[in-house]
Amino acid sequence: MTTRRLSNSLYYFTIEDESMLAEAFTEIDENVFAITYKVSGTEDVFVTTEETREAMDRTDVPYNLLAEEDATRVAIYHTPLSREELVDYEDALKALALAYRAIAIACVGVNGETDLGFELTETAKRYTYFTAPAGHTFIWRLFHERHEAEEFLSKLTLGEKEAVAWAQTIPLESSEDLVSYH
Repeated sequence: MTTRRLSNSLYYFTIEDESMLAEAFTEIDENVFAITYKVSGTEDVFVTTEETREAMDRTDVPYNLLAEEDATRVAIYHTPLSREELVDYEDALKALALAYRAIAIACVGVNGETDLGFELTETAKRYTYFTAPAGHTFIWRLFHERHEAEEFLSKLTLGEKEAVAWAQTIPLESSEDLVSYH
């Protein structure tokens, strides 16, 4: 497996025709983990990693850079399995969080587990997934407020100090602190 180069930047951009992305991605070197996400609630804003942006530049994809987000401001809470399988894909996970304008995400399980320990029916919009190249599909809880992460992880982990401490140290207070791309 190729070790991914983690960066400190994520990028918001628009593109005239999003089908150009799929076309360009077929030309990108197979060692590049190229990924973009459409920002929820927008018609034409995408977020991507530095690795993908550089690959898009090498293949001359015409896009309009809107803003740069400091990737260190987006927090990830891993389970042991997600850390093992996804440590090299944290930029992609952070871009996924930004696609939902979230300031943090926490792994809450693996798809197919019979009991994730909480009810999804009322709050499904607060969850997303990411499939690791190794094959597991991980379920992630999105957080838009630091206090929301503290409350959730305290309940989920029954007050585990490490989990609560992680939530308390999320760099941003709320999604309102994210860079604006307008």
